Amino acid sequence: MELIDSHTHLDFPDFDADRQALLAKSRALGVKRMVVLGVYQRNWQRVWDLVQSDAHLYAAFGLHPVYLDEHRPADLTELAGRLTRLAGHRQLCAVGEFGLDYFLETLDRERQQTLFEAQLQLAADFQLPALLHVRRSHAAVIATLKRFKLKRAGIIHAFAGSREEAREYIKLGFKLGLGGAPTWPQALRLHKVIADLPLESVVLETDSPDMAPAMYPNQRNSPAHLPAICSALAPIMAISPEQLAAASTANACEVFNW
Repeated sequence: MELIDSHTHLDFPDFDADRQALLAKSRALGVKRMVVLGVYQRNWQRVWDLVQSDAHLYAAFGLHPVYLDEHRPADLTELAGRLTRLAGHRQLCAVGEFGLDYFLETLDRERQQTLFEAQLQLAADFQLPALLHVRRSHAAVIATLKRFKLKRAGIIHAFAGSREEAREYIKLGFKLGLGGAPTWPQALRLHKVIADLPLESVVLETDSPDMAPAMYPNQRNSPAHLPAICSALAPIMAISPEQLAAASTANACEVFNW
């Protein structure tokens, strides 16, 4: 099985002690390519330095809503400048991670929305896919995406919405990122949604080091867990792991123009 991890944070310090060994292990298990996402201005260069050290790593840069209080107006200008400098580089694959987070009530929703729309505009201007964080904010995200009508669309990271929300995203051209969360036996509602998803709408991810799957509870998540995630999700979708791996890999290649 060949797999693509469409959402990782391999630059995080959690991996400093064994990053290269982990990359080698993941590749041996079939995880050939991985996307590393920036979440705030101070980790963008770290992400880029990492992907430049490995031809099969790819970078995305964004301003994540959870770090809203850390972001400064100048960060958007710097993001646009970085995207301009790297335009056309084979290892720049998306704008992200960004979006809306209504789970954390202390985050100002108006400021989130302004930042969300500014980054959607950058994705449109640079003709890059958007890798979106959406937590308890599907209605607002869908309404905003309908206004922007991105040509490249992107991925709804860690999708945990309803059938209706899945349909709306798919109509807008987005793929739905599936990772550790739906592997847990108690995620019954999500299992029902996943069972109905069209195979051409799904990409696999880990969100390493977060969102560990049920098979590795309370552990650091990593791309090496992606084959196990694939094997756990395939029966929910009534297909084989090989079918899910092939489809998710093809779908990721479509999103990123690989």
